[in-house]
Amino acid sequence: MGRMLTLDEALVQRETLRAHGQALVFTNGHFDLLHIGHLDYLENARALGAALFVGINGDPSTERLKGDGRPLVPAHERARLIAALTPVDGAILFQEDTAHALIDALRPEIYVKGGDYRDKVLPERAAVEAYGGRVVLIDYLPDHSTSALIAKIKALA
Repeated sequence: MGRMLTLDEALVQRETLRAHGQALVFTNGHFDLLHIGHLDYLENARALGAALFVGINGDPSTERLKGDGRPLVPAHERARLIAALTPVDGAILFQEDTAHALIDALRPEIYVKGGDYRDKVLPERAAVEAYGGRVVLIDYLPDHSTSALIAKIKALA
């Protein structure tokens, strides 16, 4: 179980991992309305290396990318929830629409995203591959998504 990190704190931990020859796994996302699919995804990501850092999109970024009414849960709360999960070694809030800046700074050996990126452009791929990092796509747990959960809640009204 990790904690919320500033970029400077993450960089210190990153250097310790590097000094010990240990692989950092990094992923990022909104993680709005945390559910079992998120946990499954993070468990699978964590199994790929010695530590897992998770970038959490800030509120303005989430609204831009997910639409009006999102996020449902404020960024600071989403980050605390993610950081409290056993597979996560650290959660880092970021305000940009992509995780390029965090990837450039942390240079994780493994960058993980969901299997839905098999069929669409992954904006961070070029940044990861430019320094020799590896991109791994992890399949989502079937029938588990925040959008589906929101639709189910709306249907109750």
